Amino acid sequence: MRRSVPVLLWLRAAAIPALLAAAAVLATAPASAMPASDVQLRPTLTRVAGTTFAWASIGSGPPLVLLNGTASPMSEWDPALLGALAVQRRVIVFDYPGLGQSGPAPDSWTFDHAADWINDWLRVIEPAAPVDVLGWSMGGFIAQRLAVQHPERIRRLVLAATNPGGDATVLGPRWAQDADSSGSLAGYLSTNYPPSGRAAGKRFLTRLESALSSGRYPDVEVPAKTRRAMVRAEDPWLRSDTNLAELGTVTLPTLVITGRTDVITPVANSRVLARAIPGARLVLRAGAGHSFLFQRPLRAAAEISRFLSGPFTASAH
Repeated sequence: MRRSVPVLLWLRAAAIPALLAAAAVLATAPASAMPASDVQLRPTLTRVAGTTFAWASIGSGPPLVLLNGTASPMSEWDPALLGALAVQRRVIVFDYPGLGQSGPAPDSWTFDHAADWINDWLRVIEPAAPVDVLGWSMGGFIAQRLAVQHPERIRRLVLAATNPGGDATVLGPRWAQDADSSGSLAGYLSTNYPPSGRAAGKRFLTRLESALSSGRYPDVEVPAKTRRAMVRAEDPWLRSDTNLAELGTVTLPTLVITGRTDVITPVANSRVLARAIPGARLVLRAGAGHSFLFQRPLRAAAEISRFLSGPFTASAH
């Protein structure tokens, strides 16, 4: 996962509409789900933590905050996933400091700092109660630090396709790291989806392009400076075992979920996380890759919603 490329970086450069013109549409959503074509992100700006957070929400109900991957703004969340999650919840997405419409990072980019910034922001926008948190990929690093440093802020935790840091982390093969950093469509599809899922990956890109070109999503910049700072933050994360050791103090109901064929963050990482967090539930999605949330958004949303809404029984590992 060390050199993940934000989708927006090459989505503008590639001839996506022509390239994906033959891609099939998303399978019909449940009748109660908000159609992907109706999902709109209208950012609000909140001054907090020495910077400005740009954020948006859709739906109503208990709040669910989504933490995106490396240098990925709110405009990279799949509208189909958001629409399905918003059936029962208020889904909140945001731009990390230094990205999109948010202000600059108030301090150096570390995952501990990011957890503190996000905690301060959540205290302002959701002061009454803890929130559910889903962290995907690099967002999972921040979600783990938020759970360790500010457990009172979280009701339930979802860690999706992420790793624990330190010596226990298993990196993907070199070809996957190199392909994922190439910035090409082929590199993105080959690293984020298994061969059987690449058509679904193209459908996700079609949905994203539609949301951007129609103005339903803000079309924002991904500054190279911020991306470099986030990538640099991964090096000390991978050198230190502190996070893994501290996960034993997390008592939150936790779902660890990933695709079985993830080559960016191999499934061994999720097994380590599930063992480290007392009682965590582990779900491995067959035939799914690193971007399993976008490969099968309705199925992923249903799995996550069941965990967030249903009774929680701690797992034994």
